[in-house]
Amino acid sequence: MNHRRQPLAPPDLTDAGITDRVCAVVLGVRAPLGWFVALGLAALLSLGFLVGVIYVLSVGVGAFGLNIPVAWGFPIINTVWWIGIAHAGTLISAVLWLTRQEWRASINRSAEAMAMFAIVLAGSYPLLHLGRPQFAYYLLPYPNTMELWPQWRSPLVWDFFAIASYLIFTSAFLYLSLLPDFASLRDRARHRFQQLVYGTLALGWRNSARHWARYQQAHRVMAVIAAPIVVSVTGTISLDLAVSIVPGYHFTIFPPYFVAGALYSGFATVAIIAIVLRSLFGFRDVITKAHLNLLGIMMLCFVLVVDYAYMQEIFIAFYTGEEFYRSVYFDRWTGPYAPYYWGMILCNVVLAQGLWFRRLRESVPGLLCLAVIADIGMWLERFQIVITSTHKDYVPSAWGEVSATGWDWLIYAGSIGVFLVLLLLFIKLMPAISMHDMRDMLHQRRQLQRQQDREKQGVQR
Repeated sequence: MNHRRQPLAPPDLTDAGITDRVCAVVLGVRAPLGWFVALGLAALLSLGFLVGVIYVLSVGVGAFGLNIPVAWGFPIINTVWWIGIAHAGTLISAVLWLTRQEWRASINRSAEAMAMFAIVLAGSYPLLHLGRPQFAYYLLPYPNTMELWPQWRSPLVWDFFAIASYLIFTSAFLYLSLLPDFASLRDRARHRFQQLVYGTLALGWRNSARHWARYQQAHRVMAVIAAPIVVSVTGTISLDLAVSIVPGYHFTIFPPYFVAGALYSGFATVAIIAIVLRSLFGFRDVITKAHLNLLGIMMLCFVLVVDYAYMQEIFIAFYTGEEFYRSVYFDRWTGPYAPYYWGMILCNVVLAQGLWFRRLRESVPGLLCLAVIADIGMWLERFQIVITSTHKDYVPSAWGEVSATGWDWLIYAGSIGVFLVLLLLFIKLMPAISMHDMRDMLHQRRQLQRQQDREKQGVQR
């Protein structure tokens, strides 16, 4: 087989074979040693998140490196970063399903789980940033005798509804896609406890034609709804900045710019998860190099949009002739935070060009390095947008510098640990590969092969 025409799955992969492989991971007695090592390290890292959250709730937001005029620091940076990671899950699960892209079958389940866990972590930062998270329910428009209604002009209210709607939708979409696979686990489980758990989660699924018809109908409706949600959530977050008059924020290009950046980092994280599944559980025949190549192509598409947005930002700042807009970029290039800006350019502009090369996209170490660099670069982008746009305001007397505290870094690193713990547990307890989507892909491929065989026989006759 030519290395430039890698198949999405080996021809000898059968319906029963893929079901046995995935069920063995969930219902097996022991997980691979690498899974236990990874889980232990992630759990140790996640303790930092717990300690940091307890400390912030005890002493207040002064634990963060916030100072006037930079009132938004690591909490907002990490919120936008996690939301970006969450977005590729919905895109793979919904948009690629609507366009009938068969390569999504191997990676859609892990992408959906990634989206749900990432959006949970994204929502935790605004709560910590409130200072008094016990009053977070004030953001809800609930009936009350004191008539304390949400301040609809506050970006915090926008964030709450954007993140809450995305979390609810992602959870429902993931659970819907899991229903047929829960039934497969229920039927193959040998222990009574597993039969009860997966049987309850399957909600009486019997694999009947009526169940499949209802499932397809519901899946189609939710996939159509998901398409605008991908754009609206990150678009809403970007409007938090764009509606202000602060130089460095007030750009109409922010909504599409943020969406492209979110999808870039999201596909990068999906690529990392796909490589982990290949390495820990041996799914090399299910997640092939063709999948890695396609993920790399998607990363390349969106990073080119991000690079274009960088150029447009600079062009608009200098084209308007506004002195304050120009000063923002001179400060980013030569100011105290210049290393963050040039680090972003190195990751997202220079090193990202490696995605043009197919050998790097199909190489596991190569794509892993490029994906990690993409996530680092997108975090640096969020940093320079949030910090460098506000530390020099219109009034020189309000200028100041801020630096992250140890608690900022501890909570950020701990949130990555929490994400990894949730993902590793999901891989072991739930089917990380969508069995019914894989079976459907194999069925369509066999139908296409039979049709081609009939056409060949007709030509020979």
